[in-house]
Amino acid sequence: MTERIVVVAAALYDGDRLLAARRSAPPALAGRWELPGGKVEEGESAEAALVRELREELGVEAETLERVPGEWPLKPPYVLQAWTARLLRGSPQPRPLQDHDELRWLTPDQIRDVDWLDQDVEAIGALEAIRGAGNRATGPREPARARRQAPPSS
Repeated sequence: MTERIVVVAAALYDGDRLLAARRSAPPALAGRWELPGGKVEEGESAEAALVRELREELGVEAETLERVPGEWPLKPPYVLQAWTARLLRGSPQPRPLQDHDELRWLTPDQIRDVDWLDQDVEAIGALEAIRGAGNRATGPREPARARRQAPPSS
């Protein structure tokens, strides 16, 4: 049996604005949006991995706050876990350094305006529920592409 590999994602906030990052690679994901983050390395805690990934991908210093309830399957053996996070005082503003070509701070009314990756749609739904923004009966609107399964990769 293959051991699962955890991928961590940051719901990075500035006030009520959430940071979204547009993928530039791989080609199957390019142009779609995600919560920034990456793989947990062997011997590393999920929280430490998230702080490291935000430094590498966005050039920021951040801290994790709380785990978003849930876990979302990616391509086996990967699973996604999300945390709320905030920039540390004195940290520079995020900029796309790796794997992304654009960043956007989204207000609560704009969160559904980007084409999120499938698993991020689910994570954002859980995030809205804990932040009190998910009070609408329908929950987060999923872009048409987000409802499709990701294509198999080789």
